[in-house]
Amino acid sequence: MNLQKIQDYIVEFKRHLKSQRREAVLYKWESLQNFQNNWNLASEQLTEMYNQSLQNTETVRLWKGNQYFPKHSMLLFCDLQPDYVKFAFEDLFNEEKAIDGRMDRFVFYCDQLLEAYKEKYPLKIENNHYHHYEMISLYLSFHFPEQYTLYDFEVFRHTLINLGSRNIPKLNDVERFFKISRTLGKFLDKDEEVWKLHQKRLNPTKHFQGKSLLLVNEFCEVISRHRR
Repeated sequence: MNLQKIQDYIVEFKRHLKSQRREAVLYKWESLQNFQNNWNLASEQLTEMYNQSLQNTETVRLWKGNQYFPKHSMLLFCDLQPDYVKFAFEDLFNEEKAIDGRMDRFVFYCDQLLEAYKEKYPLKIENNHYHHYEMISLYLSFHFPEQYTLYDFEVFRHTLINLGSRNIPKLNDVERFFKISRTLGKFLDKDEEVWKLHQKRLNPTKHFQGKSLLLVNEFCEVISRHRR
């Protein structure tokens, strides 16, 4: 990546944080705070805990969309096999293991849960659990906000293109994605104005106040607007 291009985009990012667009993504910080307040794998009411952890007063777009229902699927799994669901999340959040392996295993666990659900309820129409890297990255970024951020392959690819990277991925590479996100996060942390502008737009009773790579997610979205 080109250092000068990173600095140039930080200048553009600060213009973004001063613009009317600055509040458009604040629902992500609300969802992050809500997750932090409610997530507890030790809960005896796993389904209710999971449901309360994914809530937002403005939008449900992070876990529900056109032909996209990961929250609905996981709620079914929590009712079906709560212990296995807990095991899947415990493995995903185990920082002693490689991130790509953890995410791939979580997909496998969801495959297994879907098969078990279809076997128990053969007349139901469920045929997709919707738990791929995008949704799994949400769990990671909400559980470890300083270590992970939301994954979007096309945003990642265009970010690298616009920052002058010579190695543009053609396939998913989540390990590299998170490494680069942390690197970009360090650049943003060094600019005090970025942090002040970000904090200024937050509601302390509603939005997550701490350091979070969600800011990198927003930074990359600004960069990737310039599609090449």
